[in-house]
Amino acid sequence: MTYGEFWPHYLAAHSDRRNRALHYAGTLAALGLLGRAAAKADWRWAAAAITAGYAPAWFGHAVFERNRPATFSHPFWSLVSDFRMLGLGLSGRLADQIDRHRSGR
Repeated sequence: MTYGEFWPHYLAAHSDRRNRALHYAGTLAALGLLGRAAAKADWRWAAAAITAGYAPAWFGHAVFERNRPATFSHPFWSLVSDFRMLGLGLSGRLADQIDRHRSGR
């Protein structure tokens, strides 16, 4: 599977806005904790970043989407897509991506 093939599957697995919100919160929290890890030169903050990033996302998949996170099958592409989804969400362009892939364009 190429990334171009993966992205529509990723979007479909994140159709619930509550799950996306949990992903955004987790990704932003993880970035903050990674910044703190670098500033303090303390690896424990980096470990906390992993938990802060993944726990809300996995909760969203279990509770709202009722599907298996893509992290387990495509960890790198899933991470890249988390940042892509965050960027598109913050810029207001995510709805266009979702609509385009739902319609098969």
